[in-house]
Amino acid sequence: MTSQIILYSHPMSRGRVVRWMLEEVGQPYDVELVGYGPAMKSEKYLAINPMGKVPALVHAGNVVTETAAICAYLADAFPDAGLAPAPASPGRAAYYRWLFFGAGPLEAAASNRAMGFEVPEDKRALMGYGSYHDVLATLEGVLEGRAYIAGEAFSAADVYVGSQLGFGMMFGTVEKRPAFEKYWLGLAARPAYQRAAQTDDALIAEIQAKAEG
Repeated sequence: MTSQIILYSHPMSRGRVVRWMLEEVGQPYDVELVGYGPAMKSEKYLAINPMGKVPALVHAGNVVTETAAICAYLADAFPDAGLAPAPASPGRAAYYRWLFFGAGPLEAAASNRAMGFEVPEDKRALMGYGSYHDVLATLEGVLEGRAYIAGEAFSAADVYVGSQLGFGMMFGTVEKRPAFEKYWLGLAARPAYQRAAQTDDALIAEIQAKAEG
């Protein structure tokens, strides 16, 4: 029986973040692998995501794209998983703040860093994140001595921000700072993350083996 949740993804993409989130949610889901190139730009897939990129999630016929939005959606769609503070609770403020800090300033700053672009000092007021160093200093301040970014409990904000930091430190777009490393090590030890990473890593190995012949 096909589940109500379908993840369109590629193991070498931000779809890894959503797979981790789905493992935390604990609901059955199916995965449709979408290859880079023609498959991702096919008419069939563009009907799901006109941007022609992964991940995309379909739940009960409803499409959600953009990784942070998918994480937020899943947390609210399955509240029993406890991955977001209750809508009317005070903790919702920090949850929204840091989830979308990851999707906005951190994503933009790390992406520009990867492209070798540094915002000129006299142009920083025009940028949504100011400067790369401002973004990292802000995150470092909130994570110092804390296991989770939005309070005392793990949340979808940790899935998203943690993934950004983990991948960023791996690929050199985020500086390795003690607060980031400690935070990420704690998150990466979670069983749901381990299951998701092992599955995607196995898929990468299969793809590479096929490519080699």
